[in-house]
Amino acid sequence: MSQARRVFAERPIAAFLATGFGAGLSPVAPGTAGSLLGLAAAWFLASHGPIVGSPVGLLMSGLAVGLIGVAVSGPVARALGSEDPGCIVIDEVAGQLVACAGAVLVPGAPVWSWVAAFVLFRAFDIFKPLGIGRLQGLPGGWGVVADDLLGGLYAAALLAIASRWA
Repeated sequence: MSQARRVFAERPIAAFLATGFGAGLSPVAPGTAGSLLGLAAAWFLASHGPIVGSPVGLLMSGLAVGLIGVAVSGPVARALGSEDPGCIVIDEVAGQLVACAGAVLVPGAPVWSWVAAFVLFRAFDIFKPLGIGRLQGLPGGWGVVADDLLGGLYAAALLAIASRWA
C-alpha cells in the first residue's frame, strides 16, 4: 500500500481536507491545482454573497481554511514522513482565498484582477521572498500553512495598491 493510501486509510477526513478534496493528488503541479481550487472557491463566494464575497469575507474565509489546514496538515505530513509534502494543498487554498481579497478590491472585480491574484500568489508561493520562506520553519501544520497565508497577504496588498489606479 502506498504512503498516501495508508494515510487516507488511517486519517480519511484529515487527508481529504489536507489534499484539498483530492486536488493535491494531481500528478502535475499539485500546488497549482490547490490554488485553482482556492481561486474557484473565492470566485464562487464573491459571486454569491455580498458579505462573504467581500474583501474582509474572503480574508476571513482564507484564515478559517488556514486554521483547518494547520490542524489537518501537521498529522498528515507526519504520517507521510515529510515536513511539507506536495500533496498537502489546503495551504494553497487558504493563501489563494486571501490573495483574492485583493481581486475584489478592484472596482468591478474584472477578470484581470482574478488572474493577477492567481499569478501573484503562485509567484510568492514558489519563490518565497520577503520572509515567506522563514515561516516554513514553524512547527507542524503552522509551517505548512503560514507561508502561504503571508504570500496571500502580499498578493492582496499589491492588488489593493493596484486598485487605486484601476
